[in-house]
Amino acid sequence: MYLAPALLVLGGLLVYPIWQLGLISFFEYTQAQVSGGEPATFEGFGNYAELFGDPQFWQVLLATVLFAAACVVSTLAVGCALAVLLTRVRAVPRLALMLAALGAWATPAVTGSTVWLFLFDPDFGPVNRMLGLGDHSWTYGRLSAFFLVLLEVVWCSFPFVMVTVYAGIRAVPAEVLEAASLDGASQWRVWRSVLAPMLRPILVVVTIQSVIWDFKVFTQIYVMTNGGGIAGQNLVLNVYAYQQAFASSQYGLGSAIGVVMLLILLAVTLVYLRLLRRQGEEW
Repeated sequence: MYLAPALLVLGGLLVYPIWQLGLISFFEYTQAQVSGGEPATFEGFGNYAELFGDPQFWQVLLATVLFAAACVVSTLAVGCALAVLLTRVRAVPRLALMLAALGAWATPAVTGSTVWLFLFDPDFGPVNRMLGLGDHSWTYGRLSAFFLVLLEVVWCSFPFVMVTVYAGIRAVPAEVLEAASLDGASQWRVWRSVLAPMLRPILVVVTIQSVIWDFKVFTQIYVMTNGGGIAGQNLVLNVYAYQQAFASSQYGLGSAIGVVMLLILLAVTLVYLRLLRRQGEEW
């Protein structure tokens, strides 16, 4: 009963939009239907058949999975490393690092993307000058553009991992860490054999959150690659869905892409939780 008000709010904010998304994906829903000029036509799985028969969809899906995986691994590595660092520095450097990280976290995605574009600008950016690359364009090549976006995504995402993991480390009893040090365990061994198992529930949360966020990246790709790069070479599913739904006015097809993304994220989350549960039973 105590949870009922929150469930009602979540139902209104999540269940109804997802229902509408799934419903539209089964109809031919274009600008003509939106404006009321023509009635919506039920197509069943027609939008999904068209989507799965499009080679570009599979290319974009593969690029999205690889890009999201790289972002998740990089974010977790940077966030966990800095969380451990926070436990080993004095109060003033710790406070400075926390404020800098929270500043990056609080920066809007559009602003952060614009700043990173300026830093790597071929004409005025300081990065090219420091590296002696001249007028090299980071957004021209497919891999270099993805790498540039990855840096920005990690920059604005690692503070959540850092703060969360740091709070978990501070909750670990000091006696446990002291015992590991007395036994001659290296820093990596302490993390792998002591901290990581004890922080497993926290790592589950930050991993799932990172997977969801990075799989749904839109703003950084759209701003930094000008809508998906040259000839769509840097498209990810969210930008691809936007192009189909709003640029091409194929709202039914765009909704089908959204449903596919939702199912993929649910499947990844459930599989990840099941694997962790099995590992916990073995331990």
